[in-house]
Amino acid sequence: MIEPEKNLLSASEGACSCCSTDAQATGTTTTQATDGKTVTYQVAGMTCSHCASSVTAELVKLPGVSDVQVDVASGQVTVTSQQPLDPESFGTAVEEAGYSVVSA
Repeated sequence: MIEPEKNLLSASEGACSCCSTDAQATGTTTTQATDGKTVTYQVAGMTCSHCASSVTAELVKLPGVSDVQVDVASGQVTVTSQQPLDPESFGTAVEEAGYSVVSA
């Protein structure tokens, strides 16, 4: 007999352990760098490598993006693209990942 799925989060948790405010910040996530225009943004809310992976996954979907570097500890996200990246597109992608842009 198969047991029904159990909710692994207690009612008081509200988030997975990797994304709770108690999580330890970990290094960086990067994709392969190529020549292009580079800009660094400040992103709020990232606490772990899962957060960095989520932001990276959304940003690499943007046209022309060739490299994404995320430093969770500082909250900095550096994007390299073939042409200048539209700040609104960047913000939308970051929001899709569940975070917010503080500054460019």
